[in-house]
Amino acid sequence: MNENQLVRTNEIEWKPLPEEDAAGVYVKALLYDEATRRAPTMLLKFDAGATYPLHSHPAGEEVFVLEGDIRLGKDELKAGDYLFTAPGRAHRVSTKNGCVVLLRAAAEVEIVRPRGILEKL
Repeated sequence: MNENQLVRTNEIEWKPLPEEDAAGVYVKALLYDEATRRAPTMLLKFDAGATYPLHSHPAGEEVFVLEGDIRLGKDELKAGDYLFTAPGRAHRVSTKNGCVVLLRAAAEVEIVRPRGILEKL
């Protein structure tokens, strides 16, 4: 990417995440990477009570909370909070009241199917 990219987020629609276990979670892609054919930077919106299944981040993840509340594993975040999740770490995501977050993940998340100790995360 050698050019500036301007995204007017108020002019694009929220799209439901395609994962089957992500009802009530929506995305707006902010930056699209042609080489990886995915958006490493996005806005996510969670409806009140929405969840995202246990998953890991092969290349880490950055989350900045713009509105609302969100729980990522053991960490509870509110508007203005930032969390870096180290590469290879796994967590579930949930929100009580709903939220909007800015997310940056250099690589695709990997959904973790419960086995043994991971069920307790």
